[in-house]
Amino acid sequence: MSSVVWSREEWQARMQSHLRRVSAPADAFVERRSRGAKHPVHDFLFTYYSFTPAKLKQWLPPLGVSIEVTADDLEHLPWLQSDRCVRENGLLRLDESRFGLREREFAAWVVTLCSRILGRAGRFNCFGLHEWAMVYRQPAEEIRHQGWELRLSPAELAAFVESQAVCCSHYDAFRFFTPQARPLNALQPDLDSRLDFEQSACLHANMDLYKWSSKLWPWTGSDLIGECFELALAGRDLDMRASPYDLRAMSLEPVKIETPEGRAQYEREQRALAAKAAEVRQKLRTTCESLQTLGGAAPSPGRAQQEGGSAE
Repeated sequence: MSSVVWSREEWQARMQSHLRRVSAPADAFVERRSRGAKHPVHDFLFTYYSFTPAKLKQWLPPLGVSIEVTADDLEHLPWLQSDRCVRENGLLRLDESRFGLREREFAAWVVTLCSRILGRAGRFNCFGLHEWAMVYRQPAEEIRHQGWELRLSPAELAAFVESQAVCCSHYDAFRFFTPQARPLNALQPDLDSRLDFEQSACLHANMDLYKWSSKLWPWTGSDLIGECFELALAGRDLDMRASPYDLRAMSLEPVKIETPEGRAQYEREQRALAAKAAEVRQKLRTTCESLQTLGGAAPSPGRAQQEGGSAE
């Protein structure tokens, strides 16, 4: 039984704050999809991260919190009538009996991943080269974001990549390196080494907080998922501004990592994002520590569901 109760005024304020965070990008994606249009930056938040725009906009409290509801709330917010919710005496909460062993095991794995990253020094010398390695010596017709010009010629791009120390630690980025780029990477991360390689400076590891929190929806609650989404959106913008693509037509000024000044700018922005991510990662770890104890002793973390998406 939930011991924490949020008044109707409190949870509705939280819901409005959540919608201010997520509605504009979620609605824009749905609108683009309806007319077959694509956005080379923001579609990633709804394709690689497969949480649907509709679910993202549905506000729910975290497991362990009850909210005061009225008949009007239930009529206008139909997801509150889900079979994952329990209503008693004017209060609504998530049904803890629906939180099963699989979810607890995954929560335990997320705790382990968050703890490893929080306890590991970040490496702020990658400069976003993973996006360059995904097009390194690749034929023009195979480049992922067709219709968007590269800022450098293929020869200039290749020479720059070869001049740098490539050190990508994120499996879901590394696996999309071109075959020619893979041997240039100082690390060879794979799915099984995620716990050993991921670190706090990595844009993708920080963006993935959204992935892990949304895989535990609705139990993590929408407030945390919204924070993770906002962080992922900021990370994706920096990711693509530092890429070799020219996206100025989308009002995205490039971070020219091919110059010393650009690399310094990237590191400043990367450090600022990592500092925000550390706070959110701690929140996710604390939430998952609570979740994994439900229904019995905490399971061994082991290898959890880590299916990747299509990194871009």
